[in-house]
Amino acid sequence: MRNLVLIFAVAGQLISCNSKKNEQIIKPLSKENPVIAKDSLIKVNIYEGLLPCADCSGIETVLKIYQGDGTIESYKFELTTIYKGKQPEKTFTQKGNFNYERGLENDPDGTIYVLNWDKPESDRIYYGYKSENPKKMYLLTNKREIIKSELNYFLTLKK
Repeated sequence: MRNLVLIFAVAGQLISCNSKKNEQIIKPLSKENPVIAKDSLIKVNIYEGLLPCADCSGIETVLKIYQGDGTIESYKFELTTIYKGKQPEKTFTQKGNFNYERGLENDPDGTIYVLNWDKPESDRIYYGYKSENPKKMYLLTNKREIIKSELNYFLTLKK
């Protein structure tokens, strides 16, 4: 009988230890649980550059692409533009959803980002890169083509 009590006591200890471990693993993200929050950081690619401007010295542009958790609902972007040489310099920031498509011109492995894909066609902005150089993101026409110009219509990956 004494051995049976001892077995139940040890089994009870093991079960209670096991359940506490599981609680720590499945705790939701919160201020009290910042360690898990650090492990779930969202990947962001940041592209920067100075795009041409007809009536200013250039459009300083920063495009942040947030990959989220891999679902289309979590694909977010932030596009910040500053018109340089204008007084006062104006900063514009757009935030929204993006989707991407495969194939850029003759490159089937290229990538096109459709910013504001869930908005009317007139509100969409297209950027893309060729597979051989994903660090160079081109501003595209509304026909999803690279702008043919002597001027630089591209951003460079910074992070």
